[in-house]
Amino acid sequence: MAFTMEIGSEVIDFVLPATDGGTYSPADFKKDFLVIFFTCNHCPYVIGSDESTRKTAEQFADIADFVGINSNSVNTYAEDSFDHMVVRMEEHKFPWTYLHDQSQDVALAYGALRTPHFYVFDKDRKLVYTGRAVDKPRVGQTPSIFDLDRTLTELKEGKPVSIPETNPIGCNVKWDGKDHHWMPPEACDLV
Repeated sequence: MAFTMEIGSEVIDFVLPATDGGTYSPADFKKDFLVIFFTCNHCPYVIGSDESTRKTAEQFADIADFVGINSNSVNTYAEDSFDHMVVRMEEHKFPWTYLHDQSQDVALAYGALRTPHFYVFDKDRKLVYTGRAVDKPRVGQTPSIFDLDRTLTELKEGKPVSIPETNPIGCNVKWDGKDHHWMPPEACDLV
């Protein structure tokens, strides 16, 4: 069995605290499509692609809810603490809900490989896309392929997703008690 959720899987439930003071589960998001992505505060791939992700979230705000989840261990990177998440959202005012997965149970359930790693669910909350948002997310790079935009455009137009899986590009999730480069042995690239 693959480490990462497979296309066609149902959204996995969770209840997590958010930087806005609320607590959320997938059922709280009512738009036609749901974009869940694993992210953090410190990763150069996250920081380098935040504004691209902002543009996508704003462009598709009429059809999709965007939910960022930080599952990184604060013991590995203190910058990934919940308090730092709150400060980051206050500073950048990103157009998504930012949740904290302190136990890392949600990252394990979804099979999050990297930060950022995107999951797009359709109207029936079935997984239709997983992988990267852009081909060059790192600070200082200019993307030329916009996989998340393409996916959401196809869904908005009622078309099937033409490329349902790509490799997420970024830092690995920082697992508690493990070396900061460690990944679960069953984790592998998607394609």
